Amino acid sequence: MKIIVLAGGLCPERDVSLVSGAGICRTLLEKGHDVFLMDVFMGFPYDPNRLEEVFALPGHGLEIVDRIHTEAPDLAAVKASRPDQSNCFLGPNVIELCRMADMTFLGLHGGEGENGKLQATFDLLGIRYTGPDSLGCAIAMDKGITKHIFQENGVSTPKGVCIHKNKHKKSLDDLGLSLPVVVKPCSGGSSIGVYITHTQEEYDSALAASFKQEDEVVIEEYIKGREFACGILDGNALPPIEIIPKTGFFDYANKYQAGATEEICPANISEEISERMKALAVRAFHVLKLNVYSRADFLLDEEGRLYCLEVNTLPGMTEASLLPKEAKAAGIEYGDLCEWIIKKSLEERYAGERTESL
Repeated sequence: MKIIVLAGGLCPERDVSLVSGAGICRTLLEKGHDVFLMDVFMGFPYDPNRLEEVFALPGHGLEIVDRIHTEAPDLAAVKASRPDQSNCFLGPNVIELCRMADMTFLGLHGGEGENGKLQATFDLLGIRYTGPDSLGCAIAMDKGITKHIFQENGVSTPKGVCIHKNKHKKSLDDLGLSLPVVVKPCSGGSSIGVYITHTQEEYDSALAASFKQEDEVVIEEYIKGREFACGILDGNALPPIEIIPKTGFFDYANKYQAGATEEICPANISEEISERMKALAVRAFHVLKLNVYSRADFLLDEEGRLYCLEVNTLPGMTEASLLPKEAKAAGIEYGDLCEWIIKKSLEERYAGERTESL
């Protein structure tokens, strides 16, 4: 197949996305596909009359990948480095090359790549892409909407509310909450901008910092507990994985720096808890109108209560990421997982269309 892997973009998870995209690109090349990795924002300036050559270029686009740094990237600097200085999210030749491909593999995380807008654009343009549809992505990306849907559909989640920066009542008493609380962006990812606050001063500071990033934030009760994730493939849960940061919680630095976190898969929990977690992950997947694949994040408190925090519609796809590790525990190797995602995406949306098969 001819495959474009889209990564990068203009969101705090840009570096993570590029590394995910590189892993996807390399393994699909090993599987015999014609693959090219492209930064969705930077695009790939090339002679428009010779775009077919791109799929056979020796570097396969991998030269754009560096590494995941300790801190989120400077997006203003990224934007300023684009040669054409355009504000368009889609860089040069992105649409043209994605149209030429048999499939566009979305290696994007967060931002415009995961909030449903890109998926809706591709739907209108007739571009085939991997992962959940635009509706599910839009719903799951908004943590306030997700929390409301969970509360209405029996998916246990921490008590909390979503507030707008122009809302006058921001005191915890008015919100029906008490310290400690978690303050986090409504539509962020990779735990960027997440604050655990224990004092009024910390709470006020976290609100101010969060509202610099987004107009809406989620305030929720702090649950002390063990951290887990549970991947879902086509409505079927994978073995849960436990995440044990050496310090603090599973924030941006702990997620992506080597040696910062211990991960155990399958998780060292009872079969009863494992089955409850998997059932909750599958229920969350369905009530959020998702398909193909995703990953749900959980907390398990000392009393054995489970809380679903959110569902990631385009979870990390480096070989060291949580979902591939869970898939491997279920007997699915990384390259086979990437091909499965393509196959299932084709079945979900494009079964009646002619395309080169895997």
